[in-house]
Amino acid sequence: MDFTFNDDQLAFREAIGRFLMVEAAPETLRELWETDSGRSPDLRGKIAEQGLTALSVPESAGGLGMGDIAWSLMTQELGYYGIPDSLADTAYVACGLLQGLPESLGGRQGWLERVADGSLRIALGDPVNPLVADAHLADLLLMAHGDEVHVLSREEVALEANPSIDASRRLRRVRWQPAAATRVASGEAGRALWQQTLDRGALSVAGQLLGLAQRMLDLSVDYVAQRRQFGKPLGAFQAVKHQLADVAGKIEFAKPVLYRAAASLERGDPRAALHVSQAKLACGEASWLAARHGIQVHGAMGYTWEVDLQIFMKRAWALDAAWGDRGYHKARIADAILAEGAELGPGHTFREAS
Repeated sequence: MDFTFNDDQLAFREAIGRFLMVEAAPETLRELWETDSGRSPDLRGKIAEQGLTALSVPESAGGLGMGDIAWSLMTQELGYYGIPDSLADTAYVACGLLQGLPESLGGRQGWLERVADGSLRIALGDPVNPLVADAHLADLLLMAHGDEVHVLSREEVALEANPSIDASRRLRRVRWQPAAATRVASGEAGRALWQQTLDRGALSVAGQLLGLAQRMLDLSVDYVAQRRQFGKPLGAFQAVKHQLADVAGKIEFAKPVLYRAAASLERGDPRAALHVSQAKLACGEASWLAARHGIQVHGAMGYTWEVDLQIFMKRAWALDAAWGDRGYHKARIADAILAEGAELGPGHTFREAS
């Protein structure tokens, strides 16, 4: 299996990283999250100008036509800089669902074009997520009813706000009534669409968790290099070095697991769900360890609003249960590896899908 990214993917990631470093500094995020909406149309517009919202949109609709592998890099950048996950929900997860709808469906082409130019915000309601992110700001809501896919406007639903430990999260409980007029897919087609959507949602969160883990590690390394105890930097103590080295190891272990899952999704591997669940768990473990060791080296001040660590730590905690919690993904892995005739061992791990 070749995990090498091409020059276009790496250059795009570098450009997005440089852009977000300037436009999404922690001070800017704090100011933004204290507003009622918690969102900045200006920032979203600038992100669209960079091409991120067009990444997965087909070229026929004004997009770049890239797939899951490219998003495995982009979601890490979104996590590293604490960008709200609803951006990835629209530009990546919902975009994939829209592309799976019949081309004859009225509105489909226009929706994809608006995703590409950043003027359309989409919220996704899947049973695995009882609370929907950014539903109050969404132009469209894609909702599941059994195997059915329904498209609704914000005026067609009732919303109930739900607080989150993560200041960037704007969650709503959505109440709505399914109708034939809003149904755009059902049966086997609808079931397949929701399965792909769930896998893309979980992969999106996994990438963000990995980016968050790296950001928390970087913040912790910077802190222990500056903070002094007993006349020398805190980072000079072996116990602190071991803690942060453990985090670095978890991050490096999780990266190929994430990339393997992205490759499986993009290439239609029948084991994609298994690989996605493995990635979600591996990246979640890295983020949790980064948060725990980060707060240990920072001390209690790491929880305070003024310290950047708390922004990314709380986000990691909140995202850990999005698109399936640990129990859900462990159960999916158990179903796969304990099934009769399961293909296990290194001989099957990197076998190309037939």
